[in-house]
Formats: sequence, C-alpha cells, structure tokens
Amino acid sequence: MIDRYCTPAMSSLWSRQAKYERWLDVELAICEAYAADGVIPQGDWDAIRDHAGFTLERCDAIELETRHDLAAFVRALEESVAAAAEADRANAGRWIHFGVTSYDVIDTALGMMLRDSCDVLQGSLAQLIDAVRQLKTTYAATPAIGRTHGIHAEPITFGSKLAGWETELRRGQVRLTAAQDDVSVGKISGAVGIHAHVSPELETRILSRLGLRSDPVSTQIVNRDRLANLLCVLAVLAGGLERIATELRNLQRTEILEVQEAFAKGQTGSSAMPHKRNPWNSETVVGLARIVRGNAGMMLETIATWHERDLTNSSLERVILPDTFQLVDFMLGRLTRILAGLVVMPERMRTNLEQMGDLVFSEHLMIALIRKGLSRRDAYGIAQRHAARSWEGADFQTSVREDPDVAERLTHAELDEVFSLSHHLRHANHAVRISESPQGSR
Repeated sequence: MIDRYCTPAMSSLWSRQAKYERWLDVELAICEAYAADGVIPQGDWDAIRDHAGFTLERCDAIELETRHDLAAFVRALEESVAAAAEADRANAGRWIHFGVTSYDVIDTALGMMLRDSCDVLQGSLAQLIDAVRQLKTTYAATPAIGRTHGIHAEPITFGSKLAGWETELRRGQVRLTAAQDDVSVGKISGAVGIHAHVSPELETRILSRLGLRSDPVSTQIVNRDRLANLLCVLAVLAGGLERIATELRNLQRTEILEVQEAFAKGQTGSSAMPHKRNPWNSETVVGLARIVRGNAGMMLETIATWHERDLTNSSLERVILPDTFQLVDFMLGRLTRILAGLVVMPERMRTNLEQMGDLVFSEHLMIALIRKGLSRRDAYGIAQRHAARSWEGADFQTSVREDPDVAERLTHAELDEVFSLSHHLRHANHAVRISESPQGSR
C-alpha cells in the first residue's frame, strides 16, 4: 500500500486505530456536553471520561455479532467503563452514544480527519514550493528554448518555467485552504438530521469542543458536496504535479537532455540495458495523478443519495479517502525529492536554444516591419519567406539582412535588436519576481 511511502503523519491519521480514537473523541465530547447540561450525572461522566476505551481486537469480536462497526465500538466502550468503574458507576456506560446516530460520530470524526489531513498536505506542499523556489533562484536568468506542440518556439528562461510551476502550486494552496474550511464540519443532529434529541445549540457546543462547525442543514450525514469539492481540489493539485512531472520527463529525453533525475551509485535504470537512466520517479507521479482524478470522479457520484441517506457512499469512502490523501502526500514528497536532486544542464539548454540559429526571432522581425508601416500580412510573409529558406539550410539572419525589402525599412541597429537574445528576454524576470508576490498566485 502507498501508506508506507507517504509521510508518517499522513499514514497515522488514516490508520484504523486513529479513526477509532477520533470516534472516541466524539463520543466523549457528546457525553461532556450532556454532563454540563446536567443530563448525565457528574459521577457517571467522571467514570466515562476516566475509563472509556477500546481495543481493536475486542471491537472485531463484537462486530462478528453486530455486523456494525460503530455499534460494536460503542459496546466495547460500555464494557470498558463497566469493568473499570466503581460498582455504583458500573452502569455509567449507558450514556455513551446517548441520543445520537452512528453518522453523528462517523462524519464528525471524519471532519476532524479531513481537516488534519489537509494540514499535512499543506506542509508537504510548502516543502515542494520551497524546492521549486530554490531552483528558480539559481536558474532565474538561464536561457532556454520554449516549445509549443513539442516544437521550438521562442527563447524563455528556465527560471520563468519554474516560476509558472510555483505560482500554480501556490494557487493549489489557496484552493486547499478553502476546501479544508468547507469540510471542517460535523453533525450531531440525529438519525435524519432533525435534532430530535440533540438541540442545535448543544450540537454547536459539542462540535466547538472538537474544533469543527456544524453542517447547518444535514441529513443523517454531512452533505457529500463538501467532500466531492475537496477531492476535486486534490485532483486539480495532482494534475499540477503531473504537469511538472511530464515536463521533467520530456526535458530528460535523450535528444533534449536539459535536466536529469538524480541517479545514485549502483542504481539500475534497466535490467537489460546498463546505460539507461530513466525518469521513473516522474513517471510514477504521472501515473498516480490518474488514480487521484478517478477517485474525484467516484466522489462526485456520492453527492446524490436516496432521501436522507443510503449506504452507497460508505464503502467507497473507506477506500478512496485514505488512498487519495496518502497518494497526494506521496506525490508531493516524491516531486520534492526529484527537484531537490535535479541535475540541471544550462549548457545543454544553450545548445538546444541555438539549434535553429536565429530562426526563433522571426516574430521580432515581423513586429519590427509592422512598426515600419507594413501590413501584418506582408510582414508575416517576409518573415515566413526567410524562415522557409532557413529550413532548407540558409542562415536566417544573413538571409534577412540581405533582403532589400527589409534593408529599406530597418537599420543595422534595429536588426541587431531584432536578433538580440537579451532584448527578447528583457522582461523574463517579471515572471520570477511576480511569483514571489501575493498576486502571483491569482
């Protein structure tokens, strides 16, 4: 399972032991609120608070009879109080789960787990952003060729590419914060959400103890649009990680080779070809992003329920919620390690940039001719004519400078600017600077 690769903090949040401990937190918060209102005698509350506990083994044994995990858990708590409390408080466990239904506990505990899992993801995401920023700072002004459709387009800087990654990841932080707030809710509203036994005021107090808000109008469950939105946010985040990983894979291709994943001494790239250094870490990120997208689609299917609830969401969520959080946490960590050890090759970037000579400045030529009064069509035609000759082997800049139609309109100094890399990249640092500012993530 993926949990052995992601951070221990994330793995621990989704263990069965941790889930049941959250259930206990909710049951105790309910009892504490009832005790504060005088419904549960103080002595009984003391016994519950001091002695309510469980073991997974005992819960499993009881569940063989109940066929209901929460009911088995509640009985285990009652037994623990009866076994440990003073004789006159042995029956105090009867107050556990008083006036509530299973999903009052399960969904409230889930709200806590989702909230805390988002905190872990935010920490992992911040580490990835820092890794991108460090690379961006180092290679802010390193020239490279920009590509569209896989074909050389115009010069960029490697720093501007990294700035784009950083700002996208920072938008992911903003989306995740909003989605975290949206799911940081619970419900103690009873079997169909009508507050038959627990008043809305008492529900608010209970949830406040647990650091949650109440779902203002719940059914038997917290409405699943909240969870679907969160999974969609995680899918978009995973898509951003996939975009970065895909770019790294392409830049590591033999005929490009501008970056390379770190390759350790003794590492095996291929069982058959000793020379291979494959971008397998990046490929892993790409593959896992597809699972996260699929999980988001499944979560969207849980929004619609029969009446006040059915059970179609339950089995699905037990799989995709822990898996999705652990997958995204793993992907963040894996991409952080890739970038921290990334081998960047500025010389190779320069070689690739110069591969087409000055052909990459064709737009500058067209713009300069338009400025001198030519129609866009005529200016485009002149630039394209010389580009065609360049594809056939001519030197683009020489061909342009020898063209009488160009010479009568553009001076030598103006043509020098047309073919100037520094002039082309004069604003490239804007992307690097803006990625550091608040508006850069908008």
